[in-house]
Amino acid sequence: MYPSPCRRPTSGSPSGLRRPTLPIPQPQSLPRGISPLPVHLLSAKEPPRGTDPLLCSPRSCTRQGSGAPVPGAGATIFALSSGQGRCGIAVIRTSGPASGHALRSLTAPRDLPPARSACLRLLSHPHSREPLDRALVLWFPGPQSFTGEDCAEFHVHGGSAVVSGVLQALGSVPGLRPAEAGEFTRRAFAHGKLSLTEVEGLADLIHAETEAQRRQALRQLDGELGHLCHGWAKTLTKALAHVEAYIDFGEDDNLEEGVLERANSQVRELELALSAHLRDARRGQRLRSGAHIVVTGPPNAGKSSLVNLLSRKPVSIVSPEPGTTRDVLETPVDLAGFPALLSDTAGLREGAGPVEQEGVRRARQRLEQADLILAVLDATDLASPSSRSFLDTVVVPAGAGSPSENSQRLLLVLNKSDLLPRGGPDLSPHLPPHLLLSCLTGEGLDGLLEALRKELAEVCGDPSTGPPLLTRARHQHHLQGCLDALSHYKQTKDLALAAEVLRLARGHLARITGGGDTEEILDIIFRDFCVGK
Repeated sequence: MYPSPCRRPTSGSPSGLRRPTLPIPQPQSLPRGISPLPVHLLSAKEPPRGTDPLLCSPRSCTRQGSGAPVPGAGATIFALSSGQGRCGIAVIRTSGPASGHALRSLTAPRDLPPARSACLRLLSHPHSREPLDRALVLWFPGPQSFTGEDCAEFHVHGGSAVVSGVLQALGSVPGLRPAEAGEFTRRAFAHGKLSLTEVEGLADLIHAETEAQRRQALRQLDGELGHLCHGWAKTLTKALAHVEAYIDFGEDDNLEEGVLERANSQVRELELALSAHLRDARRGQRLRSGAHIVVTGPPNAGKSSLVNLLSRKPVSIVSPEPGTTRDVLETPVDLAGFPALLSDTAGLREGAGPVEQEGVRRARQRLEQADLILAVLDATDLASPSSRSFLDTVVVPAGAGSPSENSQRLLLVLNKSDLLPRGGPDLSPHLPPHLLLSCLTGEGLDGLLEALRKELAEVCGDPSTGPPLLTRARHQHHLQGCLDALSHYKQTKDLALAAEVLRLARGHLARITGGGDTEEILDIIFRDFCVGK
């Protein structure tokens, strides 16, 4: 059910776009049959009118600040941006009103170089005039800079003595102080150079360890998630305008027909889009933090050998003695460009000692948490009771090779293929889909890696195709809040309340890109950056 044209405010005064935000009716004043708004919907305040960050795209609003306060605003900061350690070239940057003075102080008597042009200059200490290095310097006058402030860069030789000398020289310039972690990026956000989703994309790009993570982070840094939220916000703005217009001018003959129906249609379409994205929310988080792959099977099937082969290092002890692995061993790996956490577990069997039984209990617990199961069997021992029990209790219930929406994803690997008869493997035709592998010779590894790539693309999402993924829990939280508000819109027949929940939904979308976020949330996000970024 959606707001109906028959329910108008009884007051004769106009109440739409020209009036202040409607108060949320208290439970006792709600129309009969309408429940009060859930408390969690009231946590997303809409930004003040005229400053909604979602009414313009992230790239077109570079002159409009986010409104977030900048700690130590007015000070000029400096830091090493290229990372610690000896290197060929080190980059030291400054940002703030005294950047030009700092650049002149270290390159005196020379004047500032042309904007955004690299110039070779002799750097000297501002007080002693002792030469420090011969370096490339660049001048970025604000607002055409990364932070939106006056910025300078010093590309010096990367020896520790040179870097330390230049940093000490900058620290002696009045008005300069060392930067805090993430402070450059925080200033860029505060001056409207980056939206909050782009800031998160930049942090993910810096920490990316696999090809898939790099692609996803670059898409988010380019503003794809922000543009998507911008489109959703425009849809909500149109729907809200139609509802407000009907409230104000519903009795006017000049108002064209079907205004409220169009608003309801727009809300329905947005609900479908949000629901589809929320169904895929875990994929983006897995891509950012790594999918959990559990290697399991009976004792002596070659689980530890497979873990060592995939991780390309001796993670687990390999022994012909059954029950060697008794605890869960985990190692992060890059599998076909996707991040994964690989877990080696104890062999599943009954009747072992108390220590091994605890390992089996932990192995079964990890199986329940796995994003993908690698089930390993000895190809030469498929008729044994342990192998048949494993097939019946783990492989068949998971649906190897044909995962449904509610089942876990599983790949069945038959190890020790090098021990099979040369005339060809004599395997049961009733076996589920499987892959042959020899951990000893490496035969079949390419096929396994390709199968893993396809499975991980489903589990984590393919960052090179499809819509942008939700990589943070807060993205999912605010999209769910927006969807909850829209579901309440469907239930109400009161137009004033319908307009209010649309504003609440827009407030949740605004928080994804940075509108109205609290200082505590910003502190958490920027804490992930290193000093100098």
